[in-house]
Amino acid sequence: MTSQQNMDLATIRKNYVRSITKLVALIVVLFVLSAAFAYIFFKLLPSIGIAAAMYYTYVNIGITLLLGILIVFAFADVIYYSMRLKYAHDVARAFRNVFMMIGIGALITVIAGQVGGGLAGVSVGGFLGIVIGFGTQQVLGQSVAGLFLLITRPFKINDYVTIQGDTGTVEDVGILFTLTSSPP
Repeated sequence: MTSQQNMDLATIRKNYVRSITKLVALIVVLFVLSAAFAYIFFKLLPSIGIAAAMYYTYVNIGITLLLGILIVFAFADVIYYSMRLKYAHDVARAFRNVFMMIGIGALITVIAGQVGGGLAGVSVGGFLGIVIGFGTQQVLGQSVAGLFLLITRPFKINDYVTIQGDTGTVEDVGILFTLTSSPP
């Protein structure tokens, strides 16, 4: 068992507050950096005769990518610890993974919107969303099914089960699979 599986309620609450604080801090840093670079590129540099406004989009994409990934991970941690208050580690981990996939998809869409700008960015982002959705349709369907298994708990680890003719002991229940060992 890992240390996350053995956490007591006080440690979970402490980590929950810490993850919310980290998420809020990262969002504030993103907005402050974006505002600072907008000031630098549109006010400060032109006042000293440097025309660099055309490069602002690239800098903004870099900031969004770097901090966006950190924000997605921090948000996934908030989801994990909020779920750990009520559910076991495996359920919370499954929710964390689902929200991480959704967050990465949203981040890709935001960056595509920044590249395209305006209505073109929304179109590119929407198109990318459709392509990613069709490409991951089976995986996402299995993820949702795995989530329902983790929440409803029709069987648990160490239960002896028969599923579609296969009999064995449940060793692990994940979001995409259930691992069983065959009887000797």
